[in-house]
Amino acid sequence: MKKGLWRDEEVKSLFQYVEEVKRSNEPLKNAFMLHAKKFGRKPNSVRNYYYHEVDNLTDDLVRAKKLKIDMKNHEKNEINYFSENEELELMKKIENLVKEGNSVRKACLTLSGGDVDKMLRYQNKYRNYLTKKKDNDKSNIIKFTKKKTEILTESDINSLFMGLVRLVKRTAVEELAGKMKEERESSNYLLRKALVDLNKKDKEIKQLKADFINLKMENSKLMQNMIKLKCDKASKLTKAFNGETMT
Repeated sequence: MKKGLWRDEEVKSLFQYVEEVKRSNEPLKNAFMLHAKKFGRKPNSVRNYYYHEVDNLTDDLVRAKKLKIDMKNHEKNEINYFSENEELELMKKIENLVKEGNSVRKACLTLSGGDVDKMLRYQNKYRNYLTKKKDNDKSNIIKFTKKKTEILTESDINSLFMGLVRLVKRTAVEELAGKMKEERESSNYLLRKALVDLNKKDKEIKQLKADFINLKMENSKLMQNMIKLKCDKASKLTKAFNGETMT
């Protein structure tokens, strides 16, 4: 398709983009940019064609109906110029709404009654108003001549040097104190751990001692039993040797 030719489908697409951005309270230029990107045209050319086609379709409602375009959504807004007093009054209203917590866009949209074109117009006027106000404020500022830099004396230099030395020393002391605190806390932890381990060892030693005593007692009993058994055996052998009947 040649770029110079506009087919019905492309015209319908452009008018649909415009209706969508209006419903979203976005500037019309967004619709022109979207259409230009989709159909490989320049945004300004799309804008010029749109306003030209609005005039054509307004005069040819039959074609507009054929394209299913509702011209009520594409009415041109006549620009009503403000007087100086009306413009100042509008700026005050915008500022009051902004002070109440509204954004500039929201304030302008409220004052425009939901009309996006008016909202953009109010918004641009307000920005220009702020720029002029800022420039006027700058012109009222009294400029002071900068005082020439004084040459530092040897005493001043020495004072600065000693101040730096004290600062370095204080920083070093604070760092050392921090390290000592960390080491002290670490040492305390290790000491507590060692005491806990030692306590456990003491318990283990006591248990070993008790087990050892029990073992000695059992061993003593066994020795006594063995001695008794040996004595009994020796007695029996003696009796047998002496000719006594063994039971």
